[in-house]
Amino acid sequence: MLFTLKKVIGGMLLPLPLLLLLMGLGLFLVWCSRFQKTGKSVISVAWILLLALSLQPVADWLLKPIENTYPTWRGETQVQYVAVLGGGYTWNPDWAPSSNLINNSLPRVTEGIRLWLANPGAKMIFTGAPAPGNPVSTAEAGARVAESLGVPRSDILVLDKPKDTEEEASAIKAAIGDAPLLVVTSASHLPRAMIFFQHAGLHPLPAPANQMAIDSPLNPWERAIPSPLWLMHSDRVGYETLGRIWQWLKGSSGEPGE
Repeated sequence: MLFTLKKVIGGMLLPLPLLLLLMGLGLFLVWCSRFQKTGKSVISVAWILLLALSLQPVADWLLKPIENTYPTWRGETQVQYVAVLGGGYTWNPDWAPSSNLINNSLPRVTEGIRLWLANPGAKMIFTGAPAPGNPVSTAEAGARVAESLGVPRSDILVLDKPKDTEEEASAIKAAIGDAPLLVVTSASHLPRAMIFFQHAGLHPLPAPANQMAIDSPLNPWERAIPSPLWLMHSDRVGYETLGRIWQWLKGSSGEPGE
């Protein structure tokens, strides 16, 4: 119940739902109350914020500091385990396996395979519980995609009980002990994930995937025209900010010992 409540409340505080709620409040004030001036102000502010957060320069300016916490892993340290954290997914057996990994998940898996190839003899770990009503877990979906891309099933460990990052860290700790490992997750999620893994007593090496904030060349109109793509980047900022607040409320907001 707490997990579901956390997801629902957190989801409603992300940019698009929150701004739509503000616009709805403004419309209510305009049409159903005497506070029409206040209603117009609320609608105007919400519209301006939605516009700004849908523009590439604004969205990526907000996202880049989070994603740049850790560079792409190109280290020479050899590890025994490459852990790929779960993300969005579904499972339709009629689709190409990789089509079942939604949004952030496929880049995590492909980066995990790259690192597995760079560490001969390593095992891949996939984490994540089943979504409600889905007989296939997040972890199993990622494992099946990796297997379809050439990773032997004997080199794959599936941990399909954890429902969130904190539980993923605990499950991996129970499975591999103190062995060094690469933690592969979205670049925006990695700073928060590293804190959970360190608090679990692990020795994680950060391996960011799915970088989204762009400072390389783009067509000029792509920077100037509002797009749901850039709004999704702003959404990641909101999601990870809320996640860090939740860590702070639970008392695990900093490095171990702080």
